Amino acid sequence: MVGMGLGGAVLAGCAPAARFKAWKSESDLSYYQNRATSLEYPDVATHVQGEIQQAAKPWSVENPSELPAWDLTLAEATQMALQSSEVLRSLGGAVVQAPQGTATVLDPALADSNPFTGVEGALAAFDTQLGTRLFWAKNNRPNNNSFLLLFPTTVEQTTSNFESSVSKTTAFGTQFALRHNVAYDNNNSPFRLFRSDFVGFMEAEMRQPLLQGAGTTYNRIAGPGRQPGNYNGVLIARINNDVSLADFENGVINLLDDVEDAYWELYFAYRSLEAQVSGRDNALRTWQLVNAKFELGARGGRADQEAQVRSQYFLFEAQVNDALAATQGLYAAEQRLRYMLGLPPNDGRLIRPIEHPTQAEVMLDWEQAVGDALTQRVEVRRQKWQIKRRELELVAARLNRRPRLDAVTTYRWRGLGDHLIGGRDPDNSFESLYQSIFEGDFQEWAAGMELNLPVGLRQASAAARFAQLNLAREVALLNEQELRISHDLSNASRQIDRSYQQVQNNFNRVEADKRQVEALRARFESQLDDINFLLQAQQQLAQSQSSYYRALVDYQVALKDFHRQKGSLLGYHQVQLSEAGWPSDAYGDAYQRGRFFRPADIPAEVPAPISRGSFDPSLVGGDGVAAELSTQAPVSSEVVEELVDPPRQIVGPGDFGGEGQPLDSSTGN
Repeated sequence: MVGMGLGGAVLAGCAPAARFKAWKSESDLSYYQNRATSLEYPDVATHVQGEIQQAAKPWSVENPSELPAWDLTLAEATQMALQSSEVLRSLGGAVVQAPQGTATVLDPALADSNPFTGVEGALAAFDTQLGTRLFWAKNNRPNNNSFLLLFPTTVEQTTSNFESSVSKTTAFGTQFALRHNVAYDNNNSPFRLFRSDFVGFMEAEMRQPLLQGAGTTYNRIAGPGRQPGNYNGVLIARINNDVSLADFENGVINLLDDVEDAYWELYFAYRSLEAQVSGRDNALRTWQLVNAKFELGARGGRADQEAQVRSQYFLFEAQVNDALAATQGLYAAEQRLRYMLGLPPNDGRLIRPIEHPTQAEVMLDWEQAVGDALTQRVEVRRQKWQIKRRELELVAARLNRRPRLDAVTTYRWRGLGDHLIGGRDPDNSFESLYQSIFEGDFQEWAAGMELNLPVGLRQASAAARFAQLNLAREVALLNEQELRISHDLSNASRQIDRSYQQVQNNFNRVEADKRQVEALRARFESQLDDINFLLQAQQQLAQSQSSYYRALVDYQVALKDFHRQKGSLLGYHQVQLSEAGWPSDAYGDAYQRGRFFRPADIPAEVPAPISRGSFDPSLVGGDGVAAELSTQAPVSSEVVEELVDPPRQIVGPGDFGGEGQPLDSSTGN
């Protein structure tokens, strides 16, 4: 009730009744004020998932070591994320605010089954069309004439008209049609051989475009009977499917990217918490030592030192709480990973990553990486599909710059009968309509040409120019994409080198800070030094440990980002995209159709291929996949350089073995 009152107040503040004042009086506005503009709830048969509705209270400041742990590897997390939902999740997505922009596994199927832009919708233009109509009518009309003895004063007539047709358009643009018309007439005219008769015909027509609209190239690109600038043929629909598959692949790549980011961020959250807990424990031991000396009045146990150490301890305690429950804390990072895996916010277990980032230096082949990035990146392949679409549209637009010239032939069998269907009478050719038609005594034919020429071809010329500009735009975008990809790949390579050096530097920093803390603690215990240096050293040790783990995670993420920029993230995660199997009924239907429909061996004009065959995005570059480097030549005649490199694998030689294990500059291939 409060919500409705607030909604009503907002609507009243916006003065909805003002829209009706132009044609309604104030007394007639009650319905619109109380009903038409009120907020309502949709009546939809949905249900909330039980595991979400019954999720446990989220963790806040509980001790992670006392909670049930769920050890999880990165491969298990990836598999769970891919299988948990039909929605391709994203950490930065807006599925709540803008659900229509969220990618799902149903998008390729939606694109294929779209009745306007899908392949089946394009093929429907070539389907056989069956049409029929049947009408009855009763006419009773008075006549205004003076020949009353020759004509009835009132025309009484009963009529019926039946029309039926079957038409078919072929890939050549040829239109075939079979028509059958029957007209029944029963009237009181005295000058009729039969009081009631049936008149009809059977007709066959063929219309063949000779210029505009002719040929398989045009009809497979634009579709039959399309206006200039409107292209929705089978080839364009096929490209729409490939673009939707590229979008789906991009959604899977983004999902894998976010899952790995969330996994390693949770790993860092654990390690950062360990560093803060270690600093807090060190501060607690120092506080206990200073407090004991202060209570015993021993040398070095001053009140200011005790308060200073106590403050240091509570500072670490606050940092531990932040490492647990802050926005970037452990529980928040664990919940982000849970979302990517399709899990409820809390099920009583705490996910714990058990994989460790690699410490080995990974050597990369820059030249091959550039070639892979410019060919395997899904964005590049998607843009090339757009270029192929524009190329086909330009071909169709140029074919449209011709007049419409059709050759039309018609052959017709006519007939007249006293009955519609009856026995055959050799002495009476008009015993029945179908006897008259099938005897073939009344045959007609017609042949000719039809020309339709918009003088100047203004619209077709504008469409051709528009297609040229669209193609130029897509090529420019591809060139810009390649430039941007090269910069992004360069930055990703730089981040690998930077983060690896940071791993080494921060590890050495941790070792130095450990020695400093041990030395200062020994000096303080022997009462040879002030406590300020020891407290600063403990704080530096906690920061250096956290920085070391941050650099280690950044190094692993940088390796992942490099594969993302190179277009090999699917192969990096060993994820393969494939089409699901057909339902069992589909196989039976395909078999039955194959029994009756055989491919016809008809010489036809075959357009240039729109693809170079199958492509597996899960293969890392070099595994039998040719890399192509396009030049600045026109797209239709681009120069392709084939580079085939031997297979290679990037592997780190060891797992993270703890902070006591030193790092060096060893390399691993």
